[in-house]
Amino acid sequence: MPRTGRIARRTFLVGSALVGGGLAFGIWRYLTPGPNPLKAGLKAGQAALTPYVLIAPGGITVIAPRAAMGQGAQSALALLLAEEMDLDWDRVAVAHGPPSATYYNGAVLAEGLPFAPTDRSTQAELAREAGDVLAKFLGLQITGGSSSIPDGFDKMRRAGAAARAVMLQAAAARSGQPLEALRTGASAVILPGGGRIPYTALIAEAAGIDPPADPPLKPRGDWRLIGREVPRKGMVARSTGTELYGIDMVLPGMAYATVRRAPQLGAGVDRIDMTRARAARGVRKVVEIPGGFAVIADNTWRAFQAADLVEVTWAPAAYPATTEAMFAEVAGSFTADRRDSRFTDVGDVDAMLRQDVPGEARGKEGGGQEGAVQQGELIAAEYRAPYLAHAPMEPMNATAWLKDGHLTIWAGCQVPLYAASAAAKAAGVPPEAVTLHVLPMGGSFGRRLEDDFIAQAAQVARAVPGVPVKMTWSREEDMTHDFCRPLGMARGRGRVARGKVVAMDLAIAAPSTTASQMGRLGLPSVGPDTAIVAGAWDQPFAIPARRVTGYRVPEMAPVSSWRSVGASLNGFFHEGVMAELIHAAGADPLAERLRLVDDDASRRVLEAVGELSAWGRADLPKGWGRGLAFTLSFGVPVAEVVDVEATAAGIALRRVYIAANLGVVVDPRNVEAQMTGGAIWGLGHAMGAEITFDGGAIEQGNFDSYPFLRINQCPVFHTRALEMGDRVHGIGEPCVPPAAPALAAAIFAATGKRLRQMPFSKEVDFA
Repeated sequence: MPRTGRIARRTFLVGSALVGGGLAFGIWRYLTPGPNPLKAGLKAGQAALTPYVLIAPGGITVIAPRAAMGQGAQSALALLLAEEMDLDWDRVAVAHGPPSATYYNGAVLAEGLPFAPTDRSTQAELAREAGDVLAKFLGLQITGGSSSIPDGFDKMRRAGAAARAVMLQAAAARSGQPLEALRTGASAVILPGGGRIPYTALIAEAAGIDPPADPPLKPRGDWRLIGREVPRKGMVARSTGTELYGIDMVLPGMAYATVRRAPQLGAGVDRIDMTRARAARGVRKVVEIPGGFAVIADNTWRAFQAADLVEVTWAPAAYPATTEAMFAEVAGSFTADRRDSRFTDVGDVDAMLRQDVPGEARGKEGGGQEGAVQQGELIAAEYRAPYLAHAPMEPMNATAWLKDGHLTIWAGCQVPLYAASAAAKAAGVPPEAVTLHVLPMGGSFGRRLEDDFIAQAAQVARAVPGVPVKMTWSREEDMTHDFCRPLGMARGRGRVARGKVVAMDLAIAAPSTTASQMGRLGLPSVGPDTAIVAGAWDQPFAIPARRVTGYRVPEMAPVSSWRSVGASLNGFFHEGVMAELIHAAGADPLAERLRLVDDDASRRVLEAVGELSAWGRADLPKGWGRGLAFTLSFGVPVAEVVDVEATAAGIALRRVYIAANLGVVVDPRNVEAQMTGGAIWGLGHAMGAEITFDGGAIEQGNFDSYPFLRINQCPVFHTRALEMGDRVHGIGEPCVPPAAPALAAAIFAATGKRLRQMPFSKEVDFA
């Protein structure tokens, strides 16, 4: 849909919401661009053409206001602007910019709507447009949900086109040439005779020109950067160790701190004795903070050592003390009073599961452990997934400096406005007295959507006013005080008849990620949580009788968003049950999915992975197995094929094939990296990772007890990114969900062992 149509619909939505009072003001507020936050910090000779373009005599900086945490979003967003502004990519600088509601994310709320990505009904489209309206009114600046590119695709291009229009007007004013005689290229305006005026030479004229609100954009045929392989910004710094992460911050006169909190998450302190820690070498202060204490010293190691000297008795946990008790709570949640959603209910599932469909018996296929099955037989299975940690390489840290009533913070963060607000409250200063510098981060995977560590840094700074303090968590603190990916359980039933899947009933029980996160932000969680069933209820398969029900487990240990959120569990649950049904039907895994799929893009993705992997090949070596899985999440259909070999040392991963549809591929090199990275993330966690509890405390304290895919275990990857449809999608998360079920299917094909719980290392060994 053209942008004018989208704006008209959003205007209608604003008007509808405000009928009876404030109608004109609401529409005006939505249509009016946000203030330019760059203007407050301009230096002499600089100009902020739009909130996304800062131009100075030394060069041009593109503001890409999404977190740099390894996913390449900042570089891709800058590429979009550079395309329209005709910038010389080699000379473009990229920065996050200041936290500001102007940089709201209008796409991030779409994933939480109870509409499948394939639903293009008027109601669904209006709801998506309403998400943009709500995000703007809330000033929702956030990096997450694979939404940076969907949100920024038009936004950044418009900003670049507007800045280019300003430079053309500035050049026309300086040169006296008619505007239509000018063109642009490589960060310069090109005059009719071939002369060039660099953008940086037009700052004075440009500073007084208002950018157009809705400039025309280049047609796709004129793109010179989008879709091309270009160097990703920041790679040199990251490759040479010169990138400045939060943990690298050094300021004159800096102190260093660490914190410890109750191992029982959310609990407090019963008794504490800080005497020995306060007497330790290099210690400046030991202070209590909510839920624990902080040690401030002259270096980080001494702070760590002194923290071990604090004698403390912690309060008990408010949730079940062991993993077994937690799973018992999950198992007990498949009840009517805990039903949270049923977004999918097609056909008469109960009748289909009751009927006795006659058919011919067939022998077991591929050594399957189920034995002979009867066509029309009812299939039932229970699946489980554990808690998982985010475990980024860079542990939580932040530097805070409270001086003369003003708090300055340097930290990696995905929700800068919420983090600044939390820091202000912790330091006892008004929100306007906080300056937050958002730094690159050594991984996040959703962990830095939380602001707990930033609030702690502010609390520490309050204890030593006038002194900058870098607060760093130990690896053990980081692992054992994570807001984990929820555990979950699924109970699937289904029926096959005449070689086809005819019924599927999937019930999923898990804690609510949304309620847990919103509760920490002091916001209500309204209605069903789509995350509980995401990646299951919204799959594009036209099974005649199909039902997906979500059950909300009462909150236990606090949980949070983890790369691919609910789909990270549900891809395994849904595709695991689907694989069992297809096997029981005696059908080919790819052919049966192609028969059932009712979405063109998803069909093409399945066909593409079949072509890429030469599905059906008869020359697989002896002992090898091949598995296929598909998941539609974050609007992106992804199909993956995994090849494994059963060796004397265990299961070895050999090859992985991935196909996905993104609508538009902005940066092919980065897309390939994210596709393989997402699959590695999904495979590694499925193989050996889990978080368990004993006595209310997390048992895994470091990477030695939280195994992941090792370099020597990594398979060879083959990827294909498709460009179908009129929507642009992100790729940071969608390749995670199909990885685990594809691996499980491959292991089944190689060994005949059906895996229904993660991690798979509970039942098989890996080479």
